[in-house]
Amino acid sequence: MVEYSSKLLDRTFGALADPTRRRILAQLAKSDECVTDLARPHAMSLAAVSKHLIVLEKAGLVKRHRKGRVHSLALEAKPMKEAQAWIDRYRKFWEGNLDQFEKYLHKLQTKETKQDDDK
Repeated sequence: MVEYSSKLLDRTFGALADPTRRRILAQLAKSDECVTDLARPHAMSLAAVSKHLIVLEKAGLVKRHRKGRVHSLALEAKPMKEAQAWIDRYRKFWEGNLDQFEKYLHKLQTKETKQDDDK
């Protein structure tokens, strides 16, 4: 069984909980961008966008590269992969339970149909 860092997952899911941060990640999925370009589509100050970027950086979801005065950001996949692996673990659990439930319902329906035929 794979062990997941609770702190890393908490930061990842915390960062993903905000719709502005998810939109920023969507922007970065297309290409690396500088802070001002990332801020442009959002109805908020550059300082507010910078605070969102700090949360994304602390979660490890983005990396900042500095060239002179220009700060560019790039998407980082590792935390998302780890979050996806955690989700997949529970998806398999629930799918297994739903498969068992489906078999049980089918068994009940077959039993009910047989009883109706006997009448």
